[in-house]
Amino acid sequence: MMLVADKLRVTHVSTHVSLRQAIDRVRTERILKVLQLTHDAVRRLGIEKPKLAVAGLNPHAGEGGLFGDEEEKYIAPAIAQARTLGLDASGPWPGDTVFFRTLQGEFDGAVAMYHDQGHVAAKMLGIWRGVNVTLGLPIIRTSVEHGTDFSNAGTGRGDPRSLIEAIKLAAILASNPAGARP
Repeated sequence: MMLVADKLRVTHVSTHVSLRQAIDRVRTERILKVLQLTHDAVRRLGIEKPKLAVAGLNPHAGEGGLFGDEEEKYIAPAIAQARTLGLDASGPWPGDTVFFRTLQGEFDGAVAMYHDQGHVAAKMLGIWRGVNVTLGLPIIRTSVEHGTDFSNAGTGRGDPRSLIEAIKLAAILASNPAGARP
């Protein structure tokens, strides 16, 4: 899953699982796969050489092991492997600043370690502006970021902005061939 809202592009190592399961999914192989998918998706959005940021799992990206060792055991090795494949990946960066830095243009995409870490950042920009892109499929799939708006269904009060953005983004993805890794 990649959420796109303006210049913020966020992918996730895990999505709809408990926080305990999300922590268990923070593994080098999974992070590397998400980095590859992110790189390819951002290239399809027209950025030839994407700069990717990787969020840490723990506060302050573990603070050198003070707040956990997942950054050293799993995240940093995934970043190192991504670099050997030619991807411009860096981190692990503190989750409380990496998405702001991405929005400011320092990075072209960011990898979140779990659902809320990435979703909060994207939804703060406006829930009606974001788009959900499913990565790794043989087809293009975009949808509204906010999911089904049951509270407004049939009332005439639905807001089409996220749907319009999803259609626009699908058109951009369709106009760019799948980018090969460098």
